[in-house]
Amino acid sequence: MKITKGTAVRCTAGILGGVLLAGVGSTAAFAAWPDEEDSSGVDVKVDIAPVAGGALSLTVDGTESVLTETGSTATYRQFTGTLPNVTVTDTRTDVPAGVYWYVTGQAGDFTGAAGQPSITPDHLGWTPALVTTGNGEVTAGDAVATSKDDPTPPVPNNVGLVGQEMLQIALDSAEAKAAAGQWTANADLVLKTDVNVAPGSYTSLLTLSLFEDAY
Repeated sequence: MKITKGTAVRCTAGILGGVLLAGVGSTAAFAAWPDEEDSSGVDVKVDIAPVAGGALSLTVDGTESVLTETGSTATYRQFTGTLPNVTVTDTRTDVPAGVYWYVTGQAGDFTGAAGQPSITPDHLGWTPALVTTGNGEVTAGDAVATSKDDPTPPVPNNVGLVGQEMLQIALDSAEAKAAAGQWTANADLVLKTDVNVAPGSYTSLLTLSLFEDAY
């Protein structure tokens, strides 16, 4: 059984960034309504019962992460920030045996607000960390370096967030549920670009997904 629940975090590299909101005005003529003589309202109510048996779900504490320039060198420009807290909650009364859950992240291109050339997601890396600590029921994913970093022996991991990279994983869903039932992780984000990158405001969509699979 696989359960997929997606959400999104918007990462903004504010190189010379800004957001402009423009309003468009319009006028129109309408026929006059008759004077109101009387009015009344109706309260619309509904009772929504919880999902039977509970659920495995994903929430994110925010929809934006702003990257700021720090640590740039003569060979690249560097921008850093923090992923909002990502929480997995398991309220199920009966967790299947032999299953495990995990959260992944995958970034899209950084597109320029003024039409400047895009920055590909291999330039964005992260270092995951657990906010909720336990006894090893859940672990953070490995750090993922950017394509501007040198490969780290013996396994190069300078691929950036092009594919689905691990943020956190519970090797046994039932064990994680029994220990806490709710687990939070985040990550330090780093964007490294060429030194001659076009100035301007860029935005990438970092998609976070929760999966549960059987062994």
